[in-house]
Amino acid sequence: MSLDTLHAPPATRREALALASALGQPHEIQTVMIHGVPQRVYVSAPATLGEMFAQTASDAIFIVHEDERLTFAQAHAKAGQIAALLINTYGVTKGDRVAISMRNFPEWILAFDAIVSIGAVAVAMNALWQPDELDYGLKDSGAKVLFADSERLDRLARIETPPNVAVIAVRARATHPSATHLDDLIGAPVPYPQGAVAPEDPATIFYTSGSTGHPKGVVSTHRNIISALFSWEIDGRAAALMAGIEPETPAFQAGTLLAVPLFHVTGSHAVYLMSYRLQRRIVTMYKWDPEAAAELIEREKLTSVVAPAAMTGDLVRVAKETARDLSSLLTVGGGGAPRAPEQVKQIGASFANALPNTGWGMTETNAIGAGIGGLDYLQRPASSGRAAMVLDLKIVDEAGATLPAGERGELLVRGTSVFAGYWNRPEVNAEVFVDGWFKTGDVAYLDDEGFVFIVDRIKDLIIRGGENIGCGQVEAALLSHPSVKEAAVYGVPDERLGEEVGATVFGAADLDAETLRTFLSERLARFEVPRYIRIAKEPLPRTASGKVLKREIKLEAAAELGL
Repeated sequence: MSLDTLHAPPATRREALALASALGQPHEIQTVMIHGVPQRVYVSAPATLGEMFAQTASDAIFIVHEDERLTFAQAHAKAGQIAALLINTYGVTKGDRVAISMRNFPEWILAFDAIVSIGAVAVAMNALWQPDELDYGLKDSGAKVLFADSERLDRLARIETPPNVAVIAVRARATHPSATHLDDLIGAPVPYPQGAVAPEDPATIFYTSGSTGHPKGVVSTHRNIISALFSWEIDGRAAALMAGIEPETPAFQAGTLLAVPLFHVTGSHAVYLMSYRLQRRIVTMYKWDPEAAAELIEREKLTSVVAPAAMTGDLVRVAKETARDLSSLLTVGGGGAPRAPEQVKQIGASFANALPNTGWGMTETNAIGAGIGGLDYLQRPASSGRAAMVLDLKIVDEAGATLPAGERGELLVRGTSVFAGYWNRPEVNAEVFVDGWFKTGDVAYLDDEGFVFIVDRIKDLIIRGGENIGCGQVEAALLSHPSVKEAAVYGVPDERLGEEVGATVFGAADLDAETLRTFLSERLARFEVPRYIRIAKEPLPRTASGKVLKREIKLEAAAELGL
C-alpha cells in the first residue's frame, strides 16, 4: 500500500515498518549479498559517510561550541582543508589509520569528517586513557597521525611516542616536542579531495574494554554505520505512521546536547552522526555538568538529550530543583547503560513535553540493537525494546540451541550494522562469531511480543555510567603493585552510575586503600580506579582448580557495604 493512499494508521510496529521500508519509500529495504551473506540494506542510503557529509552541507547551524558557531557547509569546508593536509603533508592514503584523542571540541568532528571522507580509518581513542593506554592504542592501531588536545599532549609527553606517528596539536600551543599546531598547518580553502571509497571499506576503529587484557579495536565499515543511522530514522518514521502524523516543516531547528564523549558510540553515532540528515544543531559540552547542561538546554531551546542513565538522572534532579525552562525538550534518550525503572517514570513526570526513550546496543553493533520509547517504554521500563530493522536477535543456551520466549540465555545478534571484526584479533573473531551471529556476552530473554530484557552479563565487565570497564585490566593494574598478591575486581550497585568499581585485594600487611588508589591513578583512567577497596586478611577463596570465587567475594563486599 502506498503511503499516499493510507487512510488508517498501521496498528502495529511491524505493519508500520513494512510500510516505511516498502518499494519506492525513502527507507526502502532490499536484501543483497555482502561477502556471501544476505544483508538487509537501505536502497537510498548514501554509499559512504563522506557522501552523506557532502549531501548535507547546508547553511543551517551545525556546531555550537561556547561562542563559536559553524554551519554544516562551513564545517565540511574546514574538514576539506584537513583532508588535503592529511593527503598532501602526511601522505595519508586509503586504509591508513588516523587517531583522534581529545574532548568534545569542534575539531574532533572536523577531523573525523576529513579522515573517513578520504577513505582513511578514524581511530576514536578514549580521551580518559592514561599514558600507557594511549601508547597501547597508538601502537595497536598503527596510527599514522594523531590529533590531540592539551590534556592528551601532556600525557603523550610521558611516553615515547611511536616514531611513525605525526602529532597534530588542537586548541593548545604544542606541549609535545613532536607536535605541530593545526592552526599552523591549515592553508587556504581547497576543493574537497576525492577518493574511491566503497561501502564495505573500514571507516572507524572504536576501542572497547573486554573482560580480560587490553581494549579491543572494533572495526566498522561505512555501511555498518550508515545502516545504524537509517535504522533510527525508520523507527522514527514508523512511530509517526502509527500516530497518524505526517512530517511537517519544523517551526525552528532541532538541537541536541553533545554531553557524551565522542569516542563513545552514543556520542558519535546517536548524537553527532545522526545530526547530519536531521539538520540538527549540536551544542557541545567540555565535560558533564548538570546545571550547565540545563542552562544550555534553556538558552539554545534544545529538543533532545541522549546520555547514560547517570546523566539523565542528574538532569531529572535539576529539572525538579531549579526554575530552568526545559520545555523545549521533546526526547530524553538513553544509551550506554540501562535506566532504573523509577527514573523512566521520573523523566515522564519531570519534563513538560519530553518522553523517554532508550535502547540496547554495543560498540560492535554501532549503537543500535533494540529500541524503545514513549508509552511502550513507560509501560515496560525494564525492557530495552525490539530489534532494529536491519538486525536479528535470538537467545541461545550454552549448547547454542535457540530458546523460546521467556527463557534466559545469551543474546546473539546478526545484521547489517554488526561490525566487521576486531582489529588484529583473528582468534577472538573466531570465538565471538558463530555462523554469522555475534555472541554479545549479555544474558537476556525475549517476551512474546519481541521485547528484549537484558538481565545479566556473561562477560566479566563493569558498566559505570555507560563506560565499559574490563575487570581483568583493573586486576592487572592492582597486581602490578609490589605489595599486592591477589586481586578480584567486580561491580558494586550504584544508584546514579548503575555500577561502581569494587576490588578486594590480599597482600602485605601495610596495604591501604588510598595508597592503592594513588598508585592506580597513574595506570588507569580515573573512572576505572576502584571506588571501593577491601583489604582481605587472608588469601582470596578459590575453586579446586584455582579460580578465584569472585561471586563469593562480591557478596561479602555487598554485605560489608550494606547493599
